[in-house]
Amino acid sequence: MLTRTERLERLTFTSKHRRLLGTSGVGWALDAMDVGLISFVIAALGQQWALDDTTKSWIISMGFVGMALGATLGGLLADRIGRRSVFALTLLIYGLATGATALVTSVGALLVLRFLVGLGLGAELPVASTLVSEFAPKKIRGRVVVLLEAFWALGWILAAVIGYTVVAGSHDGWRWALALGAVPALWALVIRWKTPESIRFLEAKGRHDQAESVVREFEEAAGVGSAQATPDDVAVAPSTGGTTTIHETDQTIFSPGLRRRTIALWVVWFCINLSYYGAFTWIPSLLTAQGFTLVRSFEFTLIMTLAQLPGYAVAAWLIEVIGRRITLALFLAGSAGAAVAFGLAGSPVTIIAAGCALSFFNLGAWGALYAIGPELYPTSVRGTGTGSAAGVGRIASIIAPLLVPVLVASGGLSLTFGVFSAAFAIAATAAFLLPEKRGQAID
Repeated sequence: MLTRTERLERLTFTSKHRRLLGTSGVGWALDAMDVGLISFVIAALGQQWALDDTTKSWIISMGFVGMALGATLGGLLADRIGRRSVFALTLLIYGLATGATALVTSVGALLVLRFLVGLGLGAELPVASTLVSEFAPKKIRGRVVVLLEAFWALGWILAAVIGYTVVAGSHDGWRWALALGAVPALWALVIRWKTPESIRFLEAKGRHDQAESVVREFEEAAGVGSAQATPDDVAVAPSTGGTTTIHETDQTIFSPGLRRRTIALWVVWFCINLSYYGAFTWIPSLLTAQGFTLVRSFEFTLIMTLAQLPGYAVAAWLIEVIGRRITLALFLAGSAGAAVAFGLAGSPVTIIAAGCALSFFNLGAWGALYAIGPELYPTSVRGTGTGSAAGVGRIASIIAPLLVPVLVASGGLSLTFGVFSAAFAIAATAAFLLPEKRGQAID
């Protein structure tokens, strides 16, 4: 008799999987739109409100303070009340807070609301990837999660378009752009109604009837006959090493079998966040500081952002061909080289070329990282494992915007992006300490 996990693993990619990927992906894209918008809003506010670099840094970093707390709390809650509930709740929180940000008249109010936005955003991302990963067939699980992460590029492109057309279009353009950020609050309702709960979570909580109903829906979509499981059949699920079961609630992310992968994952998350958010939240402002107009700097950023899509596409293909670990390390190494090139670029052509390369490799690495995380842990601590790693990464994302003005003042763009390149290289090295899970069952 097959377990419910095995019944899900044997399925092809069905309309139910596409719906789950699309529903979660739209939420993911809306997240990216919010994160991307702040870089354009800050560039505009810096001119309108005469903000110094320190103030702008804190406005950016305050959102990441919320994200650090949200990522950790979101993962813990996902293991206790369910992936779907946390996903919907976090979309609601950050959507409403972003909409409210459009009405601010002071830096203090902006800081408070950016914290709330980050709180919701930080909790949503690891929960969404965990949910999708737990439903995806094992033969293409990595590719499916990278495709989910590719929605980030769509959201960031949307942010760049809004920045180029709306933020730069009028004096109050930044307010209208932030008002669009309230859309996730409405999407949260769709998430709550249309998204299935993880069957692994339902089984771990003893809700076997609900788990059976969800699995049967996916089997019907695949045209596969049901091999109904009983509670006894799901007591032990397949594991990567033969010792981990979905009911091993005494496991922690620092248990002997999980400790090394947890530390390595934390290092990768910290380094990639430091470099990514240090670079991409400051690029529009750095370009204006080099003498480019606001519109011109937004145009450059939009072009660079478009390179994210092929980065995701290549990563989605490679991750099932050469494996998760090699793909992640390869794209991190490429990011290190592109960061050096961007720091040395001086003309519009070289700036755009290096920026496109940085977008291509960096976002491909993000896709591989999100695919790896949920595969490293058993069900009982999967949300905690991915959430804590994201939380550690958010610490770096808090530091990064504050660090950029200091680095620029000390050694210009060459020093700034040299530091980012070194962080990418460290992450690439740490990636080799992660176990390879291509083609294996998730538990």
